Amino acid sequence: MSEPEFYPEGQLIAVLTTQPLDRMLDYKAPEGGVFLGAFVEVPLGPRKVVGVVWGPGKGDYDISKTRAANRALDVAPMGADMRVFLQRAADYTLTPLHAMLRLATRAPGLSDPPSMRKIYRLGEGQPDRKTDARQRVLEALQDYGGLAFTMGELAEMAGVTNSVIKGLVKQGVVREEAAPRDTAFARLDPEYGGKTLTADQEAGAAVLRAGVQSGRYGTTLLRGVTGSGKTEVYLEAVAECLRKGRQALVLLPEIALTAEFLTRVEARFGAKPAEWHSGVTMTERRRTWKMVGQGGAQLVVGARSALFLPYQDLGLVIVDEEHDTSYKQEDGVLYNARDMAVLRAALCEAQVVLASATPSLESWTNAEQGKYQKLELTSRFGAAVLPEMRAIDMRVEDLPGSHWISPTLKRAVDARIAKGEQALLFINRRGYAPVTICRACGHQVGCDHCDARMVEHRFLKRLVCHQCGETKPMPEECPSCGVEGKLAPVGPGVERLAEEAQTLWPDARQAVLSSDLFGSARALKETIEAIANGGADIIIGTQLVAKGHNFPLLTLVGVIDADLGLQGSDLRAAERTFQLMRQVAGRAGRSERAGLALLQTFQPEHPVIRSILAGDETGFWRAQADERRQAMVPPFGRMAGIILSGGDVSQVFDLGNALARNTQPLLAIGAEVYGPAPAPIARVRGRHRVRLLVKADKSAPLQAALAQWVGQFRLKGDLRLAVDIDPQSFY
Repeated sequence: MSEPEFYPEGQLIAVLTTQPLDRMLDYKAPEGGVFLGAFVEVPLGPRKVVGVVWGPGKGDYDISKTRAANRALDVAPMGADMRVFLQRAADYTLTPLHAMLRLATRAPGLSDPPSMRKIYRLGEGQPDRKTDARQRVLEALQDYGGLAFTMGELAEMAGVTNSVIKGLVKQGVVREEAAPRDTAFARLDPEYGGKTLTADQEAGAAVLRAGVQSGRYGTTLLRGVTGSGKTEVYLEAVAECLRKGRQALVLLPEIALTAEFLTRVEARFGAKPAEWHSGVTMTERRRTWKMVGQGGAQLVVGARSALFLPYQDLGLVIVDEEHDTSYKQEDGVLYNARDMAVLRAALCEAQVVLASATPSLESWTNAEQGKYQKLELTSRFGAAVLPEMRAIDMRVEDLPGSHWISPTLKRAVDARIAKGEQALLFINRRGYAPVTICRACGHQVGCDHCDARMVEHRFLKRLVCHQCGETKPMPEECPSCGVEGKLAPVGPGVERLAEEAQTLWPDARQAVLSSDLFGSARALKETIEAIANGGADIIIGTQLVAKGHNFPLLTLVGVIDADLGLQGSDLRAAERTFQLMRQVAGRAGRSERAGLALLQTFQPEHPVIRSILAGDETGFWRAQADERRQAMVPPFGRMAGIILSGGDVSQVFDLGNALARNTQPLLAIGAEVYGPAPAPIARVRGRHRVRLLVKADKSAPLQAALAQWVGQFRLKGDLRLAVDIDPQSFY
């Protein structure tokens, strides 16, 4: 018997809330009744909380004591596909359902009634008198590209009082508008700005369009060399989705890419799409959430959490740079957005496009096995050709101590500058130096809350912990022995590389691209635009520069430490090094001028380095697949990480040892358990961390066994246990 779609007033309903409870709560349907999936406000003790009607109530206790839901919220009900998605995602990741619902309701003011409100935008002209406070207001508005703020949001962001904003309103420099709290986004026109595609691109676009037209689920791996025009190809799939009247989602791995991508979308469809990422104001987040549910947003461009928006009719999901590790959520709910995108699409009969120049081994294997359709773009757009790649053998370079740019690389940069071209020096380390050591006693300056070394950020004049974000001023004396003037940086970071480059090329214009050097997305966007327009001779950057940027004058990429990612025991180390080197090398020669990529390495004979230089991607993936198949690790086996943490290290280890002694549920499915062992970074934010690793056959029912295994223990005090299915990192 199917569950009813509507529950009249007074009927028992089961409500799932975002509160940390292990069950649904029974309430009576509010005045006027509610539909299945409706968002409701319900009383919980003295509080009012938001929940979703999940089905009929059980009524397994005194019904006379059951309270009524206060009201149904004025938002679209959660669809059946979304409810199933949250349940399946919770089951797969072993996450409580209430935590999954919290991901799906991360918008402020959902329970607010519809009304008008004052919003503030950038106006015209300049204030009659410039003050720091007024300047901060204008910069805040400029940083968000014309988005609207409420008075409270703008005052908080600029660090000013409301009177400062009101004064700017009187002068017209800031515009005050009365607006509905939530309005539909401008309609996108699929016929507006289509480009002429190459034969290669058109063939790929035709396949993607046909998939969208079918109205059925399917996943396609769109693999194209850097600069081949993958974006234009999948935007044609978006256009077809719009023609069908369905919604589309484009996931991007990095907020830094968003501004450039939005400009391309606007040029293609005549209007900007909805945005969903950490750089969007609370006002816009609420609007996007509501409009997605009502069908007032045709296209969403966002970060991984955009998967949990309440789409009315999702027809297409694009996962751009699908190999990127930032798609894995490492805090709170542990999930991989790439995998969740495939699950979400399967439940709503949508198409998925996984786009990358260097796909993950998981996606490559699924395409090879026929689970995913495979499309390849093998040539760069227009006159551009792929860069030549060479190794610089650092064992034979004459390089002074504390210098990192080899004579061979310097000569190559000299030649580029002489021709008016650009060179990129790449190192995948933020800050000035990864370690600060005392030459008197050997002490390495560490974080007070983590077992991690603090990284010197000379531009900020501070030490920063890259685990917890703790910062402190650069000390004058050693924290251990108290001797002054003996602290010294060890190893290079992007800032130290910039310092060396300034010495080698004092007359060259430099630009440093690192995520921690920009206060806003707009500031980063302006710098990238300036570089693209020839505003720098030498670009010095971290992996931020490896993703999606197009610098027409860039013809040389120099990788300072190509061996950096090959160290350690991470099973994906080779894959990530290969992807990063290929991606960063792909920044060179993206227009008519030929490009060259030089990799400084102490291991030129290493199989990964040789594969990168040869460009033999298929051979590399096959070799990696063979290694993983023999070891029975993902994607040919299953793994789960168990992360235990707490304030008392002995209690954490006691729990780990108890888990290791009681593995019967895992042994029953043939799984192996390794550990417990201290995590590589054994203390983060003052909490001690211990890990166990579970390895099982590909077909083993791992989640059920894990749930039974960890369910044997009740956590006491501040002990915490997290399960990471298919862990991407092991820190």
